Formats: sequence, C-alpha cells, structure tokens
Amino acid sequence: MATIHNCDFIREPDFMRAYALGEATGSWAGIRWRAHVYSWLALQCFRLDGDFVECGVNRGGYARMVFDYLPFAASSKKFYLMDTFNGFDANLLTSDEHALGIPGAYEYTDCFADVARTFSAFPNAILVRGSIPSTLPEVRAETVAFLSIDMNCVEPEIAAAEYFWDKMPPGAVMLLDDYGHPRHVNQKRAFDGFAASKRVKILHLPTEQGLILKP
Repeated sequence: MATIHNCDFIREPDFMRAYALGEATGSWAGIRWRAHVYSWLALQCFRLDGDFVECGVNRGGYARMVFDYLPFAASSKKFYLMDTFNGFDANLLTSDEHALGIPGAYEYTDCFADVARTFSAFPNAILVRGSIPSTLPEVRAETVAFLSIDMNCVEPEIAAAEYFWDKMPPGAVMLLDDYGHPRHVNQKRAFDGFAASKRVKILHLPTEQGLILKP
C-alpha cells in the first residue's frame, strides 16, 4: 500500500524482527502495514483471557510473527493453526467463486511438514489439519480472545465465525483478511450479513482487512 502517512512502526526493532521471521516462512511478502495491524491486535488480545485461533494459515507467517512479537511461547495460551495446508477444498467453493477466478488466483503446495517444523519449538502452537467446518470441534479452547479468518472463500469463513462467536469474550477480535478485496466481494457480503445478525459493525481498514470487536 502506498501512503504519505507516518509509518514509524517499520522502524520499530521488535516489530521488524518479528515481521522478518514471518516473511521468512514464505507465507507473504511486502505486507508490513497488514502485519502491523495483525500484531497490534494480537497484543491487545494477549491481555484477555482466551486462546488464539487462525483459520487459514498457509505457511504460518502471521503466527510466527506473533510468537516473536509477544511472549506467547512462555504463556499458558494456545494458538490453534487451522488449514488444509494444501490449498482449497474444492467442495467448499461456490460457482460464483469459481467464476471470480478465486482458485486460480492462488498457488498452494502441501506445506504441512514445513509449518510443523516452523512451530516445532512452540508446544502451545497446535496445528489442526483439514477442512473447516469439519475440523472446528478439534479446537478445545473454551474461550477465544483472537480469531483470524483468511480462507479466501465464504462457506468455511462464515462457519468459523459462527462457531467461535459465542466463545469470544468482550473485547475479543475477529480479523477478516480479505474483507475489502474486490475478488472476495462474496465474503464481504456474507460477513456484512453475519455482523448485522450479531448487531455489530465491521471496521473496513485501508489494508482491505475487516475488524470486528466483540461487544
């Protein structure tokens, strides 16, 4: 994202060290402002009771960043990392999503072994492999303070939001990675409906992320 705004966070040593570790996983590159949003929200939620859940992990860049940016490894919190670790489950994509070119817009390979190695030093990082919603019951957390959703298609994202909503305490965060992306307009519409049903509003960020705070 090009901006004339002050972005001193890119000179903050703690953030940039953690960002570099996340980028080194190969999950993404050049998304410092998006990563800043993620890490700042993770910091706020770290002060709440509850575990962290990421639905849509790819190679684990965001979570690896958090394990360095926060004293997460030394805490009693668990970080559940949920993914097929091999791209889309074709059975969950709608005809509209196929028409929008969503499957072809991403290149995924089987990365489970790599992600397992990345988090092997962190016993409170729990990898959950498989398709949401079928894997949701494998998350044993009674309370979820931070929920990241980034699966690039509607059905599993809304299923995850509905499943975890009642587990989220006041002040907990739901971060929607693709909310403002033109290709993912069906996800935006679905989450607008979800938010209306919960009587909350989504903050649309210029990074194209969407933010829901649990009242």
